Amino acid sequence: MTPSAYHNFCIELITSLVNEAPENHLHAVDEKAWGSPLIGVARGDDPLFTEFKQIIGAVHWSPAEAFALAYPDQSVTSKDLRVVSWILPQTENTLADQRLETELPTARWVYSRCYGEQFNEWLRLKVRDELIRMGLRALAPALLPDWAYRQTPQAGICSNWSERHAAYAAGLGTFGLSDGFISEAGKAIRIGSVIVAADIAITPRSATAHTANCLFYARGTCGACIKRCPVEAISQAGHDKIACRKYIRQVTAPYAKQLCGQAVTPCGLCQVSIPCERRNPVAAVHNNRAAVDL
Repeated sequence: MTPSAYHNFCIELITSLVNEAPENHLHAVDEKAWGSPLIGVARGDDPLFTEFKQIIGAVHWSPAEAFALAYPDQSVTSKDLRVVSWILPQTENTLADQRLETELPTARWVYSRCYGEQFNEWLRLKVRDELIRMGLRALAPALLPDWAYRQTPQAGICSNWSERHAAYAAGLGTFGLSDGFISEAGKAIRIGSVIVAADIAITPRSATAHTANCLFYARGTCGACIKRCPVEAISQAGHDKIACRKYIRQVTAPYAKQLCGQAVTPCGLCQVSIPCERRNPVAAVHNNRAAVDL
């Protein structure tokens, strides 16, 4: 296949699995967990992956390091790798319920964190296996046995493969005040990725900064997510990971276990009833101004 053909194949594969597979289901409620996805591709030797080691810490894998864990006896160069990343948007029913909540996530949101993330894991494996079936070497970093949360001086609590940072490298959006990822489908999302040794056309990054889609950083306005956090873990200074994690582990996680019987860590109150809930608000402002100028 040509690089463009591989790119189109990945888009068609992931889109069809999300839109058509019965596994994309909330289970406790008879409806889909996720809306139609956004997909992007980054080069394995993108300089951002080197920068992430300074920003997050040395524990964060480069694509080549993740590949080496899955294929320890096979050599590959970073330039031969691609990171295929996807965005899974929350459905309107889940968003509508979540907007009404101020202390705990709605049941649908809990189910999306539980059964919806189970689908995301299934999707990672399905995409990986389909690429392998085609004769390619592929892996899902977040499902590697060595994937774990770490502690670094730069980022505090973090994972050694960040789906959000992979999505940023793949041109799918930027970060916001709450550390959430603001895509063209908004911030109420989940993210997944695979790494594959193939020459796939990349997705250009249009963002001028890593916070370009956040109204607070881009224009000095908004801050709506600050008011949505029940424990004041978001402020104009950013995201207090410790306060956020404490609330989720001690309050929302036990509540979620009562609902679905599984240990999951939902909240997401800061992802709804805000300008970036379902869109890139900076682009929306720009487009509205352009329309007025016309």
